Amino acid sequence: MTTEPEGFDLGKLLAERSAERYELHTRYLNHQLPRMLRTIGFDRVYERAEGAYFWDDRGDDYLDMLAGFGVMGLGRHHPVVRKALHDVLDASLADLTRFDCQPLPGLLAERLLAHSPHLDRVFFGNSGTEAVETALKFARYATGKPRILYCPHAFHGLTTGSLSVNGEDGFRDGFAPLLPDTAIPLGDLDALERELRRGDVAAFVVEPIQGKGVHAAPPGFLRAAQELLHRHKALLIADEVQTGLGRTGDFYAYQHEDGVEPDLVCVAKALSGGYVPVGATLGKDWIFQKVYSSMDRVLVHSASFGSNAQAMAAGLAVLSVMADEEIVANARATGDLLRTRLAALVDRYELLSEVRGRGLMIGIEFGRPRSVRLRGRWTMLQAARKGLFAQMVVVPLLQKHRILTQVSGDRLEVIKLIPPLTIGEREVDRFVTAFTAVMDDAHSGGGLMWDFGRTLVKQAVANR
Repeated sequence: MTTEPEGFDLGKLLAERSAERYELHTRYLNHQLPRMLRTIGFDRVYERAEGAYFWDDRGDDYLDMLAGFGVMGLGRHHPVVRKALHDVLDASLADLTRFDCQPLPGLLAERLLAHSPHLDRVFFGNSGTEAVETALKFARYATGKPRILYCPHAFHGLTTGSLSVNGEDGFRDGFAPLLPDTAIPLGDLDALERELRRGDVAAFVVEPIQGKGVHAAPPGFLRAAQELLHRHKALLIADEVQTGLGRTGDFYAYQHEDGVEPDLVCVAKALSGGYVPVGATLGKDWIFQKVYSSMDRVLVHSASFGSNAQAMAAGLAVLSVMADEEIVANARATGDLLRTRLAALVDRYELLSEVRGRGLMIGIEFGRPRSVRLRGRWTMLQAARKGLFAQMVVVPLLQKHRILTQVSGDRLEVIKLIPPLTIGEREVDRFVTAFTAVMDDAHSGGGLMWDFGRTLVKQAVANR
């Protein structure tokens, strides 16, 4: 008697092996991730998610104020995006033949470009870093110049080209040699012009609001930079991977400043609907005409999984939901409410330095307190490792109040809030109430929060 093969059963596999999740990561993936999660008490077991919430194995709900670093712009498992993916799978399209022109990429490009009418064409890749890589390559080829300018503390991605314009040393260390690019301070037009006068600059790539620290370009800077760049026959690249698709209360963050029309725009993250990785580089027609200048160059820049039907369907569904549910307007209104309520706490708490940002991209910065009692503890943390106080705030927000947040960057005393763009007053109330309680605890001078601070200090000293 022969036994029929069981086949693949995802539900059964998860039921049998889900409890091993941390051990599997430790053994086969990045072994430092589970170690880090256990150290800060983030080793939860999340079992399901919907909208701005997820639930653990005990049935407790958690408010997501991180949105997968911005990927979950519509929250988790939006029904319209889910249906679109079911529909595209059921359609059994002849996808990725490589030698035809399917309709979905053209339709998604058309709808994306409608939000940037000065741009003409789109290249679809698979991630934010790939969108930036595309922009860097296109800018260099179109201008015939080698050098890209970028800003300190910029992110832009972790592949080699994107890493070359990543302004954070912690990501770059040990991966040299990189491309010969040059950093200029955000907002420094004199530095920009000085580099442009050398005649070898292809482009300036910039996040209109930097993810690290949540620092916005100064008013008027992008417009003036654009004029300088064009005068020197160089291009402006707007990295909207995190800030784009409504995050800052406009469809793109550069649109907060009149007259800014980047030559290339990079998007990703929220365009995926939280399901299928996708990146897009939007650009002017003449740039694409130069790169793809003949049939011999038709595949000079391509991506094996770029423009796949699932990613395109997810992107189309996302843009439809954004229009139907007025997501951009909600991000603007809810962001204003959250930022205003948090800013009102600055005078109340001496450890709270500033609240800044746009839309639902908000930075909460902590700073040196005035009182002698708190100043001594602050100095102890800073001596061990800068950024520990912000981590001390993040941990009780999760452990006591079941709210997921994270620091805005290594060695920064800043928490960045980038929740799903669908949140409303209910979620604002929950976060502000919890944050106020954590600040009350921090300023009381005792309790579990400062005990955890001592644990972080020991860990920081041990890692030196």
